[in-house]
Amino acid sequence: MEILGIGTDIVECLRIRRMIEEHGEQFLHRVFTEKEIRTCQSRKHATEHFAARWAAKEAVLRSLGTSGGNGRNWTDVETDNDETGTTKITIQGGLRELMESRGIHDVLVTFAYCRAYATATAIARGKST
Repeated sequence: MEILGIGTDIVECLRIRRMIEEHGEQFLHRVFTEKEIRTCQSRKHATEHFAARWAAKEAVLRSLGTSGGNGRNWTDVETDNDETGTTKITIQGGLRELMESRGIHDVLVTFAYCRAYATATAIARGKST
């Protein structure tokens, strides 16, 4: 597989907590899918989980050669974990079309967090030739 893009992001967990406190459900539903909201809210340290997913979405957008805004929907990128706990990304809508137009087959992502920060790295891969 050929690497076609790479993206990374780091965010302060406190920033995400403030966004949730100030904008509540409006913020959550603009940025996260229902599944992501349920997953994060079910965790002991929900803020850190939301921050990690925020960072993952930013890293994915950067790996695709775009960033937040530009007519892209945050919810077009969804983070999830498979049965082994590996983070998986689902991309749909306009971002899926962008991926395909750029020859990107899939995006790998990893994230980590602590009380203060969340970080993520994404790698956009093309098909093998």
